[in-house]
Formats: sequence, structure tokens, C-alpha cells
Amino acid sequence: MNWVFIAVFTAYVLGGTLIALASRRYFLGTLREYYTSGGRIGALLTAGAYAATTYSAFMMIGLVGLSYNTGVGALGFELTYLASTVFLLSTLGYRVWGLSKKRGWISPSQMLSDLYGSRVLGLAVAVVYLFAMLPYLAAQIQGLEIIFEYGGLGEGVALVASALLIYGWIFVAGMWSVATTDLYQGVIMLASGLAYLAWILLALIPGLGVDLAGVATALSSSGYLGLTGFWAPPVFLAYTIPWMFFAVTNPQVVAKLYLPRDGRSYWRSVMYFFVYGLTYTLIAVLVGLLARGLAVLGRFPGSMPGDNVTPTLLAAMDPLLGSLVAISIIAAAVSTANSIVLAVSGSVLTSTSRRGNLLLARAIDAVLVAASTLLAWARIGVIVDLSVLTSVILLPLAPVTIAGVLLWEKTGRAGRLAALLSIVSGVSLATYYTATLGPRKAFTTQVLGMPISGLALLVSTIIITVGVWFS
Repeated sequence: MNWVFIAVFTAYVLGGTLIALASRRYFLGTLREYYTSGGRIGALLTAGAYAATTYSAFMMIGLVGLSYNTGVGALGFELTYLASTVFLLSTLGYRVWGLSKKRGWISPSQMLSDLYGSRVLGLAVAVVYLFAMLPYLAAQIQGLEIIFEYGGLGEGVALVASALLIYGWIFVAGMWSVATTDLYQGVIMLASGLAYLAWILLALIPGLGVDLAGVATALSSSGYLGLTGFWAPPVFLAYTIPWMFFAVTNPQVVAKLYLPRDGRSYWRSVMYFFVYGLTYTLIAVLVGLLARGLAVLGRFPGSMPGDNVTPTLLAAMDPLLGSLVAISIIAAAVSTANSIVLAVSGSVLTSTSRRGNLLLARAIDAVLVAASTLLAWARIGVIVDLSVLTSVILLPLAPVTIAGVLLWEKTGRAGRLAALLSIVSGVSLATYYTATLGPRKAFTTQVLGMPISGLALLVSTIIITVGVWFS
């Protein structure tokens, strides 16, 4: 057992719990407070909550591995996401924030239900969230087992610890405790990421008898500083299309648009998020590229699954630094999971009950956490596969959300019907090709000359456009 990891993990849990408990002083005990903090959060806290929620464990495991295996094209993929997110936050997101102040929304499904005047639509969206996000939540918990293994802890401990952390910090004060612990975890993520990169540059590379110039030359000569064969245009589109609309399709990030207390806080939070996102992205990509450069030079394994790059590097670190980086990955997963549970819980509650209460909200939270933990424990293969397609399954919500926000109060009966049909059609397309081709192949397969994500987006956009036109 890695006792250094245990000590660092204990300190991380205690620190987060104290912060969560301290946030109770701001919690007024209403449902809107529980799910959105009553829209009373400042710029720094909003930006920290948004960043920690958006940047999951994918960054230090998935993006590092993607950069290691496919080169600098991974940076283009991730920066496309960041640029599109900042654009959406600066345009549509600001309008969502303004409407949320007037309408008092507490969940994304309630927002769409209100925009189109249809409770059936809200219920359909909540069902889609359950279908898409529960496997993704389970995959987050299941993925943390790799990190807990670094600390010498078994599967059972990993699952229980993850579930308790996710639920405990939600239970204390809802969005208040989630937002404050998100900022805390976001700081851990960024600081540990910087330490991770510094260790590679200042310790690992010199320790292996090479220099940075040699690593850069190896990367350039092997083609990893250009577009490798992996990043063919259809594959690049398959990866980027779902992520370009992430800010308006994923409930855990849409719900964060309701948090800022005023317009100034909103705009400053967007700026802070951009700086954070750019820095964290560059760190993850540089780590992956440097690992690939060392592999080209024969100083690091040259053929391994991308998800194994960071665990392999962790094993080579000083135990204290390795534990800090491992904890930052746990923090990224927990912060994302917290927000997913709250967003899905709020959507289920507002779609099925006209008069909810905190007791019911916390009960739904507990069921979601328990169900995802059981799915993670069962190791059902389809859970991981479905999580790969989460962004594609949710993509049809993009045109429906954009049309609803921009044309609020102008969508009639045809618009309501089109919104429902648009979502059902897009989700059905993604599900059909997942069942027939397999999830991972479906992600990059072309149909009618475009990736399935593009097809789903096109079909959904056409349907909602026609419906709104005839409203």
C-alpha cells in the first residue's frame, strides 16, 4: 500500500469536506438554491465550477494518451472545443443566463420545457440524460480504479470511496458545496498539472540522458509535430463536432450557466475559464507529446494504450509528486461526477414532479450515485462503450436548444412537435449505428459522406428548422 498516497488522499478529502461544510452558511434551503445556488455566485467561483466540471479525468489520462498516440493534431481537436465553447458562452450562453434570471430555471430539461411550452419535451430530455449520462457517470467511477490502484487500494475501496465523495459533497449544500469544492479541485488540477509538466522537463528528460532539443527533433522527424494519418478530415470532424456543441448539450455544463449573480460576474467567469482551459490543455498535450518524443528516442515504451501513459509516468515519479498528480485526476473525475448527478437529478425532478422538495432531490441523487456505482462494479462492457458516444447521443439537443433560446415565445405547436421529433430522431440514429456497428466504430464511421455525429446534427437541425418555420 502507498502510504504517501493515502496521506495525500486523506488531506484532499478533509480539505474538500471542510470547504463544503463552510459553504452551508450561504445555502438558503430551497430547491433553486440546491440546484443553482439561487444564481448568487461570483465570477471566480463560477469559472472554477465550470472549468472543473468541463475538464474531467479525460484530460490527464485521455488527452495525454491521445497526444502520445496521434501527435499535435490532438491539440487542434481540443482547442477547437475551447474556442467553440467560449464563443457559445459569449453569445448564446449569456442569453441563457439572462433568461434563467427571469424564468427561475433549476435544470436544463426544465429550461427546454419552458422554452417550448411542453412538459412532454422536458420529460423526453430527462430520459435522454439518463440514457446518455448514467453510463458516462459509471465510466468515471470505473476509471478511478486505475488511480486508486496506484495507491494500492482495491476495487471495493475505490468504488465506495468514489461514491461517498460524489454524494457527500453534493448532500452538504447542493450546488453551493459543489461549486466551492469544484474551485478547490480546479486549483489542485491546475497546480498538479504544472508540477507534472515541470517534472518531465526538469527531472525525467535530463535523468534519461537526453535534452529537450533532442526530444523536439525526434518528434519533428517522426511526424508527430504535424498532422499524423490518424487525423484525417473525417476523423477530425467526428471528434470535434460533438465537442463544439458541448456547452449547450451536456446538462452538467448547461446548468452552470444559471450560477452567476450578475452580468459582470458572467463575463469575467468566461474570461477566467478561457485562461484556465488554454493552460490546462497545453499542459496535457505537452505531457503526451514529450512522452512520445522519449518513446521515439527509445527512452519510453513506444506502443501502449493511450490511457496507460499517465499511470506509467506516475510509477516513475517520487511518491509525493505521483500522489499529488493522482489526486488531481480523482479531483477532475469527482468534480465532473458531482455536477452530472445534480444536473440529471434536477432534470428528473422537474420533469416528473410539480412540487419537489430537498428530501426528494437528495433521494434522487442517492439513487443516481448508487446505480452508477453498481454499473461500474458490474463492469458491463456496454457501459464504457455508451460513454464513448455520450457526446454524440446528446448532440441533437444542440439545434433544439439554440432555436429555443433564440426564438423564445415564437415557437408554436409545430415547433414543440419538431423539437421532440428532432431529439428522438437524432438519438435514435446514434443508438441504431451503435447497435449495428459497435460504439467505437460508430464514432468514426462515415454515412452519406459524413460522420454519424454530423448526420445526427444535420437531421435534427433540419427537423427543428422546418418546425420553427411553420410555427
